Amino acid sequence: MKMGMELEATRSVVDDKLMFVKVHMPWDVLCTYAEVLHIKLPIKPNDLSCQPSPWRFFSRLTKYFYPSEDLITKEVEFFTAPFDKTRLEYFYVESQDTFFTPSMRSRMAYYILSRAPYEIRGNIKKFGITKLLDSGVYKAAYPLHDCRFNVTSKEDGCPNERYLLYQEWAHPKSFYKMQPLDLIRKYYGEKIGIYFAWLGFYTAMLAFAAIVGLSCFIYGYKTQETSTWSKEVCDPNIGGAIVMCPQCDRECSYWRLNVTCEASKKLCIFDNFGTLVFAVFMSIWVTLFLEFWKRYQAELEYQWDTVEFLEQEEPPRPEYEAKCIHERINPITRAKEMVPYTACGRCIRLSLGMGTVLFWILLILASVVAIIVYRLAVFFTFTAEFRNQKELEPITEYVTPQMATSVTASILSFVIIMILNILYERVAILITDFELPRTKTEYENSLTLKMFLFQFVNYYSSCFYIAFAKGKAVGYPGQPVYLLGKYRNEECDPGGCLIELTTQLTVIMGGKAIWNNIQEVLLPWLKNFIFRYCTRVGSEKVIPRWEQDYQLQPIGKLGLFHEYLEMVIQFGFVTLFVASFPLAPVLALVNNLFEIRVDAWKLNTQFRRMVPEKAQDIGAWQPILQGIAILAVATNAMIIAFTSDMIPRLVYYWSFSLSPYGNHPENTMMGYINSTLSIFNIEDFSTRSKPLNSTYWQQLTTCRYRDFRYPPGHPHEYEYTIQYWHVIAAKTAFIIVLEHIVYLTKFILSYVIPDVPNAIKEQIKREKYLTQVILHETNLKLVSKRLKPVEEKILKPTEENTDKDELDLDF
Repeated sequence: MKMGMELEATRSVVDDKLMFVKVHMPWDVLCTYAEVLHIKLPIKPNDLSCQPSPWRFFSRLTKYFYPSEDLITKEVEFFTAPFDKTRLEYFYVESQDTFFTPSMRSRMAYYILSRAPYEIRGNIKKFGITKLLDSGVYKAAYPLHDCRFNVTSKEDGCPNERYLLYQEWAHPKSFYKMQPLDLIRKYYGEKIGIYFAWLGFYTAMLAFAAIVGLSCFIYGYKTQETSTWSKEVCDPNIGGAIVMCPQCDRECSYWRLNVTCEASKKLCIFDNFGTLVFAVFMSIWVTLFLEFWKRYQAELEYQWDTVEFLEQEEPPRPEYEAKCIHERINPITRAKEMVPYTACGRCIRLSLGMGTVLFWILLILASVVAIIVYRLAVFFTFTAEFRNQKELEPITEYVTPQMATSVTASILSFVIIMILNILYERVAILITDFELPRTKTEYENSLTLKMFLFQFVNYYSSCFYIAFAKGKAVGYPGQPVYLLGKYRNEECDPGGCLIELTTQLTVIMGGKAIWNNIQEVLLPWLKNFIFRYCTRVGSEKVIPRWEQDYQLQPIGKLGLFHEYLEMVIQFGFVTLFVASFPLAPVLALVNNLFEIRVDAWKLNTQFRRMVPEKAQDIGAWQPILQGIAILAVATNAMIIAFTSDMIPRLVYYWSFSLSPYGNHPENTMMGYINSTLSIFNIEDFSTRSKPLNSTYWQQLTTCRYRDFRYPPGHPHEYEYTIQYWHVIAAKTAFIIVLEHIVYLTKFILSYVIPDVPNAIKEQIKREKYLTQVILHETNLKLVSKRLKPVEEKILKPTEENTDKDELDLDF
């Protein structure tokens, strides 16, 4: 109240023990703090005419995909300038009631409330609504919704913006409509507006990737029956005649290659030349997505007056200000200022934070090793059960021990990921609070980096293991490689590691999407339902607006952090491993179409209104997305080279199918399967590895295994063949060439596409010019006003002297 706010207390109509304090902001207070917060307000309507779009014809067709103009009218565009009370007459003030938007008012009110002192004990000064909330003095503090989401308000002059947002944005019937971003920004603030703008733009760009990915999938599905090497695997005279070596010690037995017929057909769907084209396309797509987003973001920055929203304009967090006990000299202003820690103290805080993050990342890696041990141990169990249980024979044609191991390990990995997420989130918040960042932006960026590093390792470590580690160091049947000296290293599924990577991605992406949607929809609804039931409210019509909002869920301190994190993790799945799963963009597109409406629905109907916040961009997520885009080129090139069989097939087709290595007169894929299988003498098995029950295979003298090694009896027995070194050279060359081509293309696109459109640059220059004109005119008026008394004093004696001279002349 000392800072100019007006408070009004009223008792609850539901609970007599509950008191509500309503906060009012008078005009003078609004003007003062609008100047303090550098809020930009309209000075003149935008007089730069927009050029007519060349797509005017299509706009008539697409108007049905936009919110109804009868309900949500298009706002008039203005040139704006930072508010200054002394120049109020130059601002476009139609009415004092509408000059400051509700989001601006709420932002200024929260600024005052978060800094108002309430207790002083010696040198300790306590202040801020946040501390009162934490100590339980107040139960909640929130801006009010303007009406109920499904019924318009009967109050005169109520804009009913919440109702309009529900009807044209959050309601399921509006799933096909574009988002009313200007109204979202006006009602919830720039921070929420920029999130939904980014999510909508990302979803729109995903549509192109989904179409190409679906085309590649259909191409693979149509050509799976025509694959020569797949036919050889399924041929009873080729695949049925090849006996493969056991894939584990003692418990595993020999098996025929044609049992992997179905797996090889499934592999053809994903491991084909279309996948290579799609991987290159996605590398270009992600560059175009980021570059066009920068342009779109620049437009929003101008339209929403955040172009000059700099960090120095952002005030320190109250938690930071409360602990400022050390004095230092500001390196910029050279003035004395208070800080909460010394340089040494800051270094200690950051070191402890980084050490804790590193510990948790090592904990994740330990869980990955545990999953690998689980895979190795349970594979033996499945192998024995599939062999001994006769009732399982009908499903062994479709479910191999490797596939059962892969699916169960993926599910277990997903459960561990979700548990570690819950635990680490609390640890990350504690670490960031301990580091004590100065501004809220610094706080969010620090927390974002910690959480993403953890989530990156947590979600992607199992995929990286399957893609680049599994089946790569297994030795050969006579001399296998053991993990921890006990567990024989895991080999790939007979269909290849690529199909296992696809399974892992499907389980994690699908499970994550289902779990997140349950959390986002069901939990808030249940909590609100239980709260309303416990309070036993008879009719909402008699309950005032502030009490209806109190029954809703609080938004949480992290705000939209989880929504951003969810989408960025999904972005990683779509780009990092897309070479193994072309349907990833399709799944992401379907999920995001629901995600936009689910987020809108819960924000509009289940949560209290957030305190509006200013935001220029998506913050620390932008460099994270750029880092993922750069890494995606390398991972997809390595997946194609080392995880898929594309390069070995190309090497065989162009080199080893012809003489002197092959017997075919022309390039062909016939005989490829035989060339990739080496021969092993079963007499060379060690006692530790020799199969226990091999009575059925008593006449067998040799078996085959996947590798390029010389046969027994050769001078270089069980050493790598020349074909192996050709394949390694081709894989290395492929990675280098593909990376350089794609990186060069990305660089050219980034250079050619400007970050800010020319039209926006012109409008920014026009706005700066108008601001300078207004400042110049104001200064001229001030100078004229100050010089007027001086001018009168100077001119008065002059006039008297002139009159005297005239009189003398007349006389």
